[in-house]
Amino acid sequence: QVQLVESGGGLVQPGGSLRLSCAASGSTFSIQAMGWYRQAPGKQRELVAAISSGGSTNYADSVKGRFSISRDNAKNTVDLQMNSLKPEDTAVYYCNAKAILSIATMAPYDYWGQGTQVTVSS
Repeated sequence: QVQLVESGGGLVQPGGSLRLSCAASGSTFSIQAMGWYRQAPGKQRELVAAISSGGSTNYADSVKGRFSISRDNAKNTVDLQMNSLKPEDTAVYYCNAKAILSIATMAPYDYWGQGTQVTVSS
């Protein structure tokens, strides 16, 4: 089992910054990649940024150049630095971990944090 605990959400003005943090515990040896998703009211959950155990990153086009994801495999944490925030960034942000539960089959499994609210408003 993997548990994910998020922190760092809050209310900021447009153009401001926030840093989200996610700490993983439990069977962290099984985690292959971690990332952040977000879901705004009336919208589908979408990938914001992801990072593999090897350090490869992937970003949504809407956040490229503004957000930066980082991971410390030894500490089992992943952070999302969010700069130049816009009102359209307002959403609940969820930490995600992709794990391999079976070495034989390499079957993936997604773990999710509880979500943290990010609100960008004047």
